[in-house]
Amino acid sequence: MEVLSSRVLLRPGDLERSRRFYAETLGLAVYREFGPPDHPGVVFFLGQGFLELSGHSGGPAGERMMLWLQVRDVGREEERLRRAGVTVLREARREPWGLVELWIADPDGHRIVLVEVPPEHPLRRDPR
Repeated sequence: MEVLSSRVLLRPGDLERSRRFYAETLGLAVYREFGPPDHPGVVFFLGQGFLELSGHSGGPAGERMMLWLQVRDVGREEERLRRAGVTVLREARREPWGLVELWIADPDGHRIVLVEVPPEHPLRRDPR
């Protein structure tokens, strides 16, 4: 699998508290914000990767963290992974925010989100 970019996804119990911790206490720089203005998600620079805080999880801490991997063709990866016996938690589909996502699990049950960024998506457009 050719991974184009990656990030750790964290679904905190309290989004604003976690945002303050990562931004103010740790001092991580913001890469981008997205979503509704009154409850935005945020992606921080994390060395060579990214940390995304978004959504909410009331479950145990172990269920709040996922791996986000951007690939060129989610459909092709889904076929290959199914043939390899990988557990598919949710088939590939276009999300309301425009990305194509496939959810799988590693052998221990950790969630991995494979993402394809379509050519027309804002993440592909040059903002200059």
